[in-house]
Order: sequence, then structure tokens, then C-alpha cells
Amino acid sequence: MSRVFDINGVKIGGGNFVLIAGPCTVESEAQIREIAERVKESGAGILRGGAYKGRTSPHDYQGMGEEGIRLLLQARKTVGMPVVTEIVSADHLPQFDDVDIIQVGARNMQNFELLKALGRTDKFILLKRGMSNTLRELLLSAEYITGEGNDKVILCERGIRTFETSTRFTLDLSSAAALREMTDLPVVVDPSHAAGRASLVEPMALAAAATGVDGIMIEVHNDPANALCDSAQALTPDQFDSVARKIRKIREVVIG
Repeated sequence: MSRVFDINGVKIGGGNFVLIAGPCTVESEAQIREIAERVKESGAGILRGGAYKGRTSPHDYQGMGEEGIRLLLQARKTVGMPVVTEIVSADHLPQFDDVDIIQVGARNMQNFELLKALGRTDKFILLKRGMSNTLRELLLSAEYITGEGNDKVILCERGIRTFETSTRFTLDLSSAAALREMTDLPVVVDPSHAAGRASLVEPMALAAAATGVDGIMIEVHNDPANALCDSAQALTPDQFDSVARKIRKIREVVIG
């Protein structure tokens, strides 16, 4: 049984399951507010939204930065949900003072100086597994944070790079289940980044729910076709609502 974290009234771990939902990146005040309202209505407990985006290509959209954080926090105030957003540099830490959960993306899983800096904070940290990293390496990265005094770490399986090219990554659900035996830290799964296609998010999310993980994180956009980042994998609010209902049914079976 994983430990329980209480994130401003939203519990995760120890039998407490949470849906995390929102857009890949914050694009405008109206966009993030509408999505926040819709995903909360569908049962999401935590709002996600990128302000800083670590992208493979320097030519891709990098996010709104500090203004994106401001809009995300404004949406939090409107809907009353904790928020999670990604950090890409320790230099940005002062901008995250009011953020509930700081996400470390897959590319920064072994950015050890960043991890140590986060370990000296009192923030909840969502640590994503690197695309080519083992579970041992993921847990050692978590220890860089906990070793500095911050034990509020949530682990995230988001797919690994294999020889398969028909999906963006390969969602390693066996490792998600194994993590629950290896550590008492809460474990969440991100099927959106693994699948890379909206049509695959639902079956992967339902499969993840069946493993008994502590949470599932899904990208939701009110206009996926025109999203500035990762449009192919974003669900519409209506699609998310349908998936959320099915996840709850599977959870009822899993928990007996």
C-alpha cells in the first residue's frame, strides 16, 4: 500500500485514486478556464497544464512561461483544483511558489542538480520516468529528491522508447505494477504521452486503471485540432468524460 499524500484536500495513494487532466500547454485564459471547468465536472481532481515546455525541436512551441503559470493559478482559483505544471530549470523555481505539484519531465529525470534543488523545497514532485530509463534509475532519481529532505514524490510511468514505431512510446504497464511492489511512493500513469494518438488513450487508460495505480493523467483540450502542442493525443472534454466514467467502473472492480 502506497503512502497517502494530501494535496490541498485531494488525496492520492493508500487506496485514494485521482484523475489528473488538462491541456499539454496553457494557451489562453479562456482555454485553460474552460478545460478546467469541464474536467472537474467529469471527476478530475488535479488540473494539469504546461507553462514551460521542454521540446525535442527548438523550433517547436515552448509555452507561455511565467504568464502560463499565472493563468494556471487563476484557473485553480476559479475551479478549486490543485495544479501540476512542469519545471525545466532550477532558475525558474521562484515562479513555482504557489504551484501545488511540480512536474519533472522525462527529459529531466536525470537532471540531478534540478532534482536536488527540488529536494530542498516543500513541494509535491511528480517525477516522470525517462524514455530510456530503468525502474532502478527512476527510483534513484527519486532518491536525489528525498535525500535532500523532500519525500513528497509521485512517480509517473509515461512510456518508454522501444523498437516499436506505430505508437509514440510503449506504455510499460508491467513496470507501473512493479513499482507498486518496489516502493511506497504513489504511482500514476500517463497514457497520453505513451500512445501519442487520441484513439489509443482510452484503452491504455482503462488498462492502467486495472493495474491498481494511484492515478491517471490525461491530456484534454477544448479544440485538439488547433492545439499548439501534442494535438494528436489530446482528448476532447466529452471524450474525457466518457473515459472517466469507464475508469471509475474499472476501479470499482479492482478495489472490490
